[in-house]
Amino acid sequence: MNRPSGIDWRAVGVLYARETRLALRDRTIVVNSILIPVVLYPFLLWVTFTGVTFVRGQTSDLTARIAAFGLEGGLGGGLEGRPALRKELETDPHVSFVTASSPAAGALDVRRGSLDAVLEVLPSGRAEAALQVRLTWARSKERSTAARERLTTFLDRVRERALKHEGASRGMDGPAWTLFTLEVRNVATGREMGRFVLGLLLPLLFVVMVSMGCFYTAIDATAGERERSTWETLMTVAAPRSSIVVAKYLYVLSFGFLAGVLNLAAMALTMKSVTAPLLARFGAGLDFTVPTAGVLVLLAGALVLAAFLAAAMMLFAVFAKTFKEGQAMLTPFYMLATLPVGFLAVPGIELTTPLALVPVVNVSLVVREVIMGVFRWPQIAIAAVSSALVIAGSLRLVVRVLSAEEVVTGAFAGGLVAFLRKLLRGRSRPVSGKRVS
Repeated sequence: MNRPSGIDWRAVGVLYARETRLALRDRTIVVNSILIPVVLYPFLLWVTFTGVTFVRGQTSDLTARIAAFGLEGGLGGGLEGRPALRKELETDPHVSFVTASSPAAGALDVRRGSLDAVLEVLPSGRAEAALQVRLTWARSKERSTAARERLTTFLDRVRERALKHEGASRGMDGPAWTLFTLEVRNVATGREMGRFVLGLLLPLLFVVMVSMGCFYTAIDATAGERERSTWETLMTVAAPRSSIVVAKYLYVLSFGFLAGVLNLAAMALTMKSVTAPLLARFGAGLDFTVPTAGVLVLLAGALVLAAFLAAAMMLFAVFAKTFKEGQAMLTPFYMLATLPVGFLAVPGIELTTPLALVPVVNVSLVVREVIMGVFRWPQIAIAAVSSALVIAGSLRLVVRVLSAEEVVTGAFAGGLVAFLRKLLRGRSRPVSGKRVS
């Protein structure tokens, strides 16, 4: 019998339930679309923050290997009678003096890594006795950087003490010899700081997780059918081909959306405990809650992002003959969709009208700003409309591709680009969408 060419939503429901049921029996899809968003990425984030905290702790306990020159004499600059710099540094348990033949030789040892820093008192050309110190270090070496920070802090204290001593010797109290003071205040609340941290970390993980949720299901819905030799059988069921495409599309979209929601929930619940050790210096009152309106926008963003990625990935995967070949075809698109988002974590980038037109990028920027409590409704609306247009175009193209018998049967040699080129040349002959059951 002739099947109708429109969408049979009852058939869509039956086919969608079939796809979902088969997916939940597939270990690969369950692990990558459900378990990884819930467990792996919060765990990796915990490992990363714990590792950074551990490295910082190890660095703070490092002993700085220092070569010193000209530190045996008095300090000068109004500090006559005070202990020499070397004697003061010797009281620091994290400083160890190493012998070097000359400052030039010490600088060479710093470059080689056998020495961390060279501290040198330079002769002053001024009439008054002034203390001039040169600190040589290597930015490319962690030990040298830690030594520079430790010595800079020490020298700042020495300079402050020298200024106070010189002012007192001239009859000036503290306010008189202090030219200016700097007071730094952070007016951001704990909630604002928490949202700032979330806004930097979550968008990239959010896009990666939604992409992962669509990645394997898109391959399973297309190349998986062909590898199991069930594609031709599925195309002969008493349902319009458009209904089959819509059912598969909704299946891929559902798992992508589920992956994004699970990832957001897992990160929101674990963020405070994971980042607390490293972010303790910002204050114990960090609050990672998101406003209610923001949660609704985040859910809509996950749906829009999954809708676009599902359609786009199905376009590429439908030409694959095996699951492995589908992975190879989707990987470049997966990288193209996720890599630019990493550069958007730089503070200062805002959701502008041009960026609201770029797929994936617009959703990731919406997610970041909404987490921070910023709602640019005109740009959000533009992002939603542009994404809807791209999704509709991609889905229409998927139906057009699956209307070609050579693609359905796997006889077409090539990918999406080759198919589009052939379509534009007028050599593609898609069927009308009606088949005899």
